[in-house]
Amino acid sequence: MAGAHRRRTHRRGAPPRPPRTPHTPDAADTKGAGEPEAPRAPAAPGGGRDRYFDALRAFALVRVVTYHTFEWPWLGLVFPSMGVMFALAGSLMARSLERPAPQVIRGRLRRLLIPVWAFGLMLGVAMLLHGWRPGTDVLYWVLPVGDPPGNAWGEQAWAVLWYLRTYLWFVLLSPLLLRLFRLAPLPALVLSLVPVVLLTVVWSVPDGRTGAALSDLSVFLFCWLLGFAHRDGILDRLRPAAVLACAPPLMAAGGWWALGHRVDGSYDLDDIPLAQALWSAGFVLLLLRFRPDFGWLARRQVADRIVRVFNARAVTVYLWHEIALMASVPLIDLMWNVPAVERGLPLDSVWFQFAVAWVLIAAAVALFGWVEDLAAKRGPRLLP
Repeated sequence: MAGAHRRRTHRRGAPPRPPRTPHTPDAADTKGAGEPEAPRAPAAPGGGRDRYFDALRAFALVRVVTYHTFEWPWLGLVFPSMGVMFALAGSLMARSLERPAPQVIRGRLRRLLIPVWAFGLMLGVAMLLHGWRPGTDVLYWVLPVGDPPGNAWGEQAWAVLWYLRTYLWFVLLSPLLLRLFRLAPLPALVLSLVPVVLLTVVWSVPDGRTGAALSDLSVFLFCWLLGFAHRDGILDRLRPAAVLACAPPLMAAGGWWALGHRVDGSYDLDDIPLAQALWSAGFVLLLLRFRPDFGWLARRQVADRIVRVFNARAVTVYLWHEIALMASVPLIDLMWNVPAVERGLPLDSVWFQFAVAWVLIAAAVALFGWVEDLAAKRGPRLLP
């Protein structure tokens, strides 16, 4: 799928760290996350923010950065962040579609595309300085219905846009998907796994942008529809025994397929589409059906504030985290030239690079996060 491994070039001061491009957030529906809950939404009793959703999104972002730093293959099994994020986005989209669909789609596109354009402008200039010569496919930076182009120097940064491309297609298809889903919710959920099965065991995924888009849409279609089921209250009406009869077998099937179809010896779910789809389906089903009470988060001011910032700056964190990891390499290189720093800090540790990357992500949030405010038609703020 589009999240295939892309190898980085490492220099002294940054331990080897093969990249990965899944994986984040609801594509910045921070405005939607703060809107009052629709009457059918049980996730946030009494209305207001759904802090459980907010915490899941924040955790997913942290997991993305962690994976791209360490690339532990088991992280996808512990927390399939992209399946979670597509489910959260699907739930928010179903709620928003209580309004006229064209209005909703315009709003989603605005909040997605403006940050992408700002990111593309900065990265595009840098790639031009490093020998990139764009062709007509540069228009995918304007409307990323296909993966935007770039050169090898910037590949680590632009490869993450597969998620936003997939999110964009789900947004465009949601009015139709939601209508079909509400005609027969449970059959629709079951049938949503058919495309990824067919593309895995019957047909071959086409090459190029079309194949990448079809593959990613098929992998996460179940999770998107599961968001619809959550928003409509269907999951809450399912008996726990019925959910437990479905979710663990789905996860077991995904794990079995991953172990039997390893890529380069790895069981990383992001390289094995059917395993990703099945494992994420079962995992997210459990997460959305058995929701703990996160009301306590409101009483933890620091934690609640951090979660809110992550949610309000989700697109910024996702877009810029790989650039932060790239920039951490030369920054750590410079530290090696300062004897006191070299002696006092673990410059050769991946954990140190992880810490440096978060400092740089925080700087990106301060420098570029306000673009998300403009995209949401809010006054720009340093921090939300």
